[in-house]
Amino acid sequence: MILALVLIGLIVGPGLWVQAVMKRHRYPVNRYAKTGGQVARELLDSQGLRDVVTELTDRGDHYDPVAKAVRLSADNFNGRSLTALAVAAHEVGHALQDAHAFPPLRWRTRLVQWVHPIERVGAGMMMVSPFSAMFTHSRVLAILMFLVGMATLASGVLVHFVTLPTELDASFRRALPMVERRRVLLQEDLPQARKLLTAAALTYVAAALQSLLNVARWWAILRR
Repeated sequence: MILALVLIGLIVGPGLWVQAVMKRHRYPVNRYAKTGGQVARELLDSQGLRDVVTELTDRGDHYDPVAKAVRLSADNFNGRSLTALAVAAHEVGHALQDAHAFPPLRWRTRLVQWVHPIERVGAGMMMVSPFSAMFTHSRVLAILMFLVGMATLASGVLVHFVTLPTELDASFRRALPMVERRRVLLQEDLPQARKLLTAAALTYVAAALQSLLNVARWWAILRR
């Protein structure tokens, strides 16, 4: 039981830390004169990326390399907090990677395009596998379908972990030098900005660990 709790803590902990860091620096909400959306636009223009658009989204902060769009959640697009500006700079970092043909970003984009439909099929197979055993009376077929489904879900975990170098590069080789060079942030906020950019980079790691926990849960069900 203790080992299980420790493992759950190691898996869930990074996600909780990321959320806590982001939430802490959302206040004061009007710390800066410009919003995250305005800062994203300013940084993009300063890098000659005027063809990249900035958009409001309800699907989480991200850069879309296909649509050439930096998309920010309402809190970060309209917000004037340190978190809003740091997240905006991080996503602009991805736009810079795309403009410079950064190989890990291209690999990740291809992996996501391949894995996303496969994940949906895998999840469906895992849901159907108990019923296949019921109607076909073939436990072997049900287990095979379940294992194939779980393998496809595990591929999503792999994508998240492969993403880490891309995220770290976007935060520390792209975003941080930009905000320092253009003096986007107050000098006293730079140490906290580094922590926020670390949290932004680890978002996908936290998601990968959560996915790993989900795969482990399904594996435990199978062993029963």
